[in-house]
Amino acid sequence: MSETNEVKWRNPLAVWEGGDEIAEIPTNPWRNHQDVWKKARTSKSKLYPVGRLRYWYKLPGHGAKTWNRLRYWPTRRRVLDIRGEYNRKSLRREKTIVDRRPIYWVLCMLALAIAPLMAPGDMQYTLLVAGATFGIYAAINLCWNLVIGIGGIFSLATYSIVGTSAFITAYLSIHYGFSWWMLAPVGAVVGLLFGAIIAFPATRLDGFYYALLTLGLNELCRVYFVTSAEFGGSNGGLYGAQSYIPETWSADSKLLLGYYACFGLMLAALALHRVVGGRRLGRLLRMAPEKREAFAQATGVDFRRARVGIFLIYAAALGFIGGFYVTNFGGVSFSIFSFDSVLLGLAMLVIGGIGRPEGAVAGTLIVVFLDKVMLGLGPLRLVLVGLIALLVVLYLRNGLFGIKAQFRSWRDKKKSEYRSVRAEKGGEMLPEEATETDDKGIVFARRFDKMTRDHLKTLVTPEIIEEHRLTLNGQHSETLERLLIYFRTREQVEKYGILTVSAFKNYRIVAFSGHKGVPPRVVEDKIYPSYNEACHGVFLRRVQDLLES
Repeated sequence: MSETNEVKWRNPLAVWEGGDEIAEIPTNPWRNHQDVWKKARTSKSKLYPVGRLRYWYKLPGHGAKTWNRLRYWPTRRRVLDIRGEYNRKSLRREKTIVDRRPIYWVLCMLALAIAPLMAPGDMQYTLLVAGATFGIYAAINLCWNLVIGIGGIFSLATYSIVGTSAFITAYLSIHYGFSWWMLAPVGAVVGLLFGAIIAFPATRLDGFYYALLTLGLNELCRVYFVTSAEFGGSNGGLYGAQSYIPETWSADSKLLLGYYACFGLMLAALALHRVVGGRRLGRLLRMAPEKREAFAQATGVDFRRARVGIFLIYAAALGFIGGFYVTNFGGVSFSIFSFDSVLLGLAMLVIGGIGRPEGAVAGTLIVVFLDKVMLGLGPLRLVLVGLIALLVVLYLRNGLFGIKAQFRSWRDKKKSEYRSVRAEKGGEMLPEEATETDDKGIVFARRFDKMTRDHLKTLVTPEIIEEHRLTLNGQHSETLERLLIYFRTREQVEKYGILTVSAFKNYRIVAFSGHKGVPPRVVEDKIYPSYNEACHGVFLRRVQDLLES
């Protein structure tokens, strides 16, 4: 090393006599290649472990058994969404349950069925009464979910239909002696007639305007029944209707029977939601949501008729629930028309998620638990219901049951950011391409090549270029030898050649195509007077390609 700290490479061939090799040439200081690789492998941003790998339990299956799938009659929906695939590792046919929601539904329904048997003794009365209320309101919200979530009609006439059917059936039972088993079918007829009256404005009005119309209708029904002496205006409601619960039974037996009867009503509403949503009517209405009627009509869908149809089904089901309400409680009060009932019903749908049957059930369970079980909180329980609904609206897209899809969307976004950082660290393959490549050795080979090029870029200096020009043949320094070895081991498509235009006079640089039968192409118009200068020109082009890679 000289006084100016200039690193020089000593040519070992210069000691031989008769040679014209240069004894010393300036070169680069030695660098450890692992320093560049460690820097490339180090993350440039702080990373967090996000999410987890989804576990899919593999069921054995082979041949035609893979395609034997149960369906909900009379819909086309499958009971379990099963995916058949071939495992290349085990060389076996496997089945995977993609949609596990039916299993969760069965487990939750079993839990609700055995809940009365597990209730503590001091809370049994409160829990059974709350459970019966939960079953009725869950059935109401499931029917309401049909017309809002599937039909796209923002109707607030739900409790007016239920209340009108309840008062009329209670009146018929008290004054005309209708049996308890007749009240629910009669209520369905009353609800159907009531729904037929208010269904046709839904074909002309939508959104906010129809909501105002139905809200006013609910208030009109409340005022009429409150001021009517025939319907118990002076007593706060109609009481004394026939009930399916025998009077001779004990109090505990009555509560259990009422609980399981309301639970069965909820199951019937779930079945109705499944049938209507899975059949042609539900698919047509999903195709023609609000504000997209023109598109639906252009494709041949009569969305007006479909909306009227689902509204009539919704009204008849609510009328049936109104008749059942009377047979369960032995009467009906004016509180069923109150604006508080409408707001609590909307809170149940919003908390659980509009358009999802599981959301309607879960939202009803939360609100009823706070309103009917947590009585010790006083008015604070209604504040909690409003606070939960507000938080759901602010931070969740589609209620509590939209958390899963929202979390997966956020997790996929973070995974993409994580993969992009990993690709920036030293990858020559896109994340999607890397996951679809069977031979993972290709991924690591490209990454190794990327890190090698990053190291070689640091070795390109004017001293190395000058060394190559002076010592074209023979032995080279360690730095220049690394560059030349890398260039020689590249694929044919990345290599250059020298075309002799005139022997010992004119030379040009060409690039090889790498394909048989395709001739090389001329890359520049420059003419080199000697072969050595053409070789150095090829080296300069390779260096330029390396720096631009």
